[in-house]
Parts: sequence; C-alpha cells; structure tokens
Amino acid sequence: MDGPILSARSLTARRGGRLVFADLGFAVDRGAALVLVGRNGSGKSTLLRLLAGLARPAAGTIAWDGAPIDDDLDTHHRRVAYVGALDALKPALTVAENLALARALKGLAHDDDALADALDAFDLAPLATLPARFLSQGQRRRATLARLVAAPSPLWLLDEPTIALDVPSIDRLAAAVAGHIAQGGCLVAATHVALPLGRHQTLRLGEA
Repeated sequence: MDGPILSARSLTARRGGRLVFADLGFAVDRGAALVLVGRNGSGKSTLLRLLAGLARPAAGTIAWDGAPIDDDLDTHHRRVAYVGALDALKPALTVAENLALARALKGLAHDDDALADALDAFDLAPLATLPARFLSQGQRRRATLARLVAAPSPLWLLDEPTIALDVPSIDRLAAAVAGHIAQGGCLVAATHVALPLGRHQTLRLGEA
C-alpha cells in the first residue's frame, strides 16, 4: 500500500540545552527512503535517535501509520532496526549467536534459514562460530548490519552504516538496502555513500 507510514510534525530537539533543530516535519512512504544530510552537529544522529524512540523531542510528534510512537514505545522498538555508531554485539557470543539474539529481542522464533541468509548476506558464514570479541572492526560492522537481515523490521534507521566497510561490504549493504525497500520497507539514513534507495527524498539539516 502506498502512502506515508512514518511522519514527523513540528519536531524540536535540544541537546545539552542547545537547540539542535526546530519545527521539523516530513513524511516517508512505504517502500521509500529519507536521506539526512548536513554538517557535523546539524542533528542527523539526534533525529535518528528520536525516530527510534531512544530519546524524546522537546516538542512535536513522530507517528507510525498515523499513531504517535509514544502511545506504545515497546511496539515501536520492535518495528525499528537501528544501526548507530557503536556495534550492537555481545563480545562473548558467536556471530551466529548474536544474530539469533537479534531475532529473540524482536520476539521472533529461532530460524536457521533466516540466520543462514543473514550470514550469507554479509559474507559471515566462515565466521559464524567465532566469538564477536575476536572480530576485526570491519567484521564487527558487517555482523552488526547482518542483524538487519536476521531480524526483519519495517523501519531501518542507519547512522553512517558504511563506517569501517570495504567496497565489497558496501556492495553487500547496498543489496540488503535495495531488498528492504523493494519489499515495502521504510528507511531513514545518514550516509555519505550513495546507496540504491529507489524512491527517496532528502532532508537537509542545519540550514537557516
């Protein structure tokens, strides 16, 4: 179904008492993406955290399918896949166990096929039984991104997801993003690397 699925109205954010942005509004359709651009400190990461329900705006409303996310944050958290600057991995768990945990945290049943697909999507099958603490920075990033595939979520929020990735890994991320959009998923990303986003719009932050 076409039409806005994620929307924000009159959003204002403050950080440490400083106004980051004010009166921000936008809407993103199913099967579409919003790209955030702006200089460092313009509020891209802040906005992504607000959309994830990890922080509260100083004013304004964020809605999913017309309903404010604050009405049921637990449900909103289950529909969101958020990738920030830090790798969301448990060091003592293997790569495969971390992906299985991602499914469990979303309330999804264990699924060997889904885990295998996620491992293959980011060329992690050879590392499946290796504890995350032994991974390189690039491998850790790939394992974090593989959670997107292992535990499907309708809303992907990506904050500079290509950090520490080589060109083949960026291509794998691009394929995962294209698949998510093609299946009707919604994506908001702050990225300096062009990804195949299909239908998308750009929101520029930090401009007077």
